[in-house]
Amino acid sequence: MKLVKGAQSIAYDRAPYLISSASVVGKKEGEGPIGEMFDLVGESDLFGENTWEEAESTMQREACLLAMGKAHVSQNQVRYLFGGDLLRQGIATSMGVEKLQIPMFGLYGACSTSGEALALASMSVAAGYGEYILAVTSSHFGSAEKEFRFPLSYANQRPLSAHWTVTGSGAFLVGKKESHVRISGLTVGKIVDYGLKDSQNMGACMAPAACDTIWQNLQDFGRTPEDYSRIITGDLGYVGQSILFDLLLEKGYDIRGKHLDCGMTIFDQQTQDTHAGGSGCGCAATVLSVYILPKIERGEWERVLFVPTGALMSTVSYNEGASVPGIAHAIVLEHEA
Repeated sequence: MKLVKGAQSIAYDRAPYLISSASVVGKKEGEGPIGEMFDLVGESDLFGENTWEEAESTMQREACLLAMGKAHVSQNQVRYLFGGDLLRQGIATSMGVEKLQIPMFGLYGACSTSGEALALASMSVAAGYGEYILAVTSSHFGSAEKEFRFPLSYANQRPLSAHWTVTGSGAFLVGKKESHVRISGLTVGKIVDYGLKDSQNMGACMAPAACDTIWQNLQDFGRTPEDYSRIITGDLGYVGQSILFDLLLEKGYDIRGKHLDCGMTIFDQQTQDTHAGGSGCGCAATVLSVYILPKIERGEWERVLFVPTGALMSTVSYNEGASVPGIAHAIVLEHEA
């Protein structure tokens, strides 16, 4: 069962469980601070394929297979798959999961897609539409740079506010089978647009949406930041984090002692030349899989607010001079003894 909470949230009285997860990443991510935690690190970012796009599809498929394998669940037992990526028409997902032959919904929420996928998967399980449902997202530095910025061979200079797109995929199996992590609720985000047009400063573009969703979650559930062990954003990075703190302080909330950002966790800013931090659909997903979920499973963190953030731009909108709106979805994850 589910209960509508406040303006934008849902609370489950019989919460679905996050049964298993898996992560597949590229070489640079494997060299980062949490590199030893990932399930699979590619020796080459092409993963044996001919193109960046094919490599991203391979990462998605492998992540799904690993997540199902950990739970000893076959693809025939999975009712639906919610998946997405950053590319046109979601080709990394559609081509990646094609061989699995699981009924799928293709999603696009930019870097917030892991939150969107987990929200829809948990809602479907809670409503009784499936025993097991997969949520998967991915991104790839090569394919994202080619689509949204410059070809890698152009060797352009990146501003300090720029993010480094994570080459990685995270897959999550959500279902009724009990585990040590339950999805107890969620807050669906709204599109928030402050009129910023700099695609090389996505942290600033996404921070207002993160603020709006976190604030709404606290209002809908009647909580304060102290009710969470951690409040974790997807990929605001160093620039976006500072803006988020200021915006929430204006609303009367101080999360500086509770906040963690996946984009600041996956890379070492000083040694890996990643500027503002990591980004991409694979950023929040892979960090959730290998860094956040184990701490919840062990009970180190009792309740976590996981808030992936997305910058909703396209090559067309950016070239036409449109602003870059943001969106963020919040997933409440709790330890189950």
